Amino acid sequence: MQPPLHGLRVVEGAAFVAGPSCALMFAQLGAEVIRFDAIGGGPDYGRWPLAPDGGSLYWEGLNKGKKSIAVDLRNPEGRALAQRLATAGDGLFVTNYPADGFLAHQALIALRADLISVRVMGWPDGRQAVDYTVNAATGFPLLTGPLDATGPVNHVLPAWDLLTGAQAAFALLAALRARDSGHGGHEIRLALSDVAAATLGMLGMVGEVTGGAPARPRAGNDLYGLFGRDFATADGQTIMIVAITPRQWTGLVGQLGLNEAVGAIEAEHNVSFERDEGARYRLRDRLIPLFARAIGERTLETLGPALDQAGMCWAPYQTMAEAVTDPAGLVADNPLFTDVSHPAGRYPTAGFAGAFGGWRAPGQPAPRLGANTDEVLVSLLGLSSGEIAGLHDRGVVA
Repeated sequence: MQPPLHGLRVVEGAAFVAGPSCALMFAQLGAEVIRFDAIGGGPDYGRWPLAPDGGSLYWEGLNKGKKSIAVDLRNPEGRALAQRLATAGDGLFVTNYPADGFLAHQALIALRADLISVRVMGWPDGRQAVDYTVNAATGFPLLTGPLDATGPVNHVLPAWDLLTGAQAAFALLAALRARDSGHGGHEIRLALSDVAAATLGMLGMVGEVTGGAPARPRAGNDLYGLFGRDFATADGQTIMIVAITPRQWTGLVGQLGLNEAVGAIEAEHNVSFERDEGARYRLRDRLIPLFARAIGERTLETLGPALDQAGMCWAPYQTMAEAVTDPAGLVADNPLFTDVSHPAGRYPTAGFAGAFGGWRAPGQPAPRLGANTDEVLVSLLGLSSGEIAGLHDRGVVA
């Protein structure tokens, strides 16, 4: 099968997670993605984690399958070249550069009127932000962490960056469809803060707060509104168990031999845990000791098959090293991954997470910074060898 986005060309001028992850999805699905960086690398070029040789595995991970051109973006000639790159090809541009800078949409459409640009921002008014500062503003750090925490607890996953990157990719394709229907180009501004705010709305949290509900307290490792948390087994393993559906609840209770004890709590409070998932959460202080004791009497070897038989959602807690190396884990023997050689070394590399009728996008190597400079200047801008040599001589490209 030919990759779904084969023949499409996207230009990227972005750093950190949201913009590069947007363009990464296009590259994984067959588009030609050309990213320009400052000579020597942009602000994320050396970001941790690092390979033994000091190269950034972070930068490699976000730029697999792309072509790289290095340009002196402090030089007026280099900035003019970046503008030409952004408006060339199919006129699809992904960036997180300032909205009023040399890559402003108004400046670019002077070169190409039907340009589609997706601009990742921190706040809609142009104020700078990163995932972790936006997250601080959402209230989540005051819901995250142990019950006895007295201050904010930050997360480690850049969720707003990743969601913004995915929405940016969707928006770019939507704008391309609109342009193909005769509606011209667009500038799409997508702020991390707006993605976070919209997510609060989708999860019912805006309505919860504005409706006068009491402030939601920390729940520790309990899953809010449901029965789900971590439990320890007899052999010292820690597992996460979540019972969402009535079948999962009754199956879990039955497998652990807790029908009588759970039934007594139901009778005492006149509730049905099978029908009312909220009751399981409200009365979790009564339920959890029963389940903890029953689970603590079993080893993972005997408990795992019982949980599978009950149709449970469950998983053992493991380190990232275990997740990557465990034969039954997320990476090993997963067709999503292929071994690929990158500048920083050879390691399992993911393609696009979805499968198209059984077809999967293979993992692709990351470029070296500036590896495709001359190729891009010829194929995208049509420059002659003499023109390219002059740019090198003047230090405009590298």
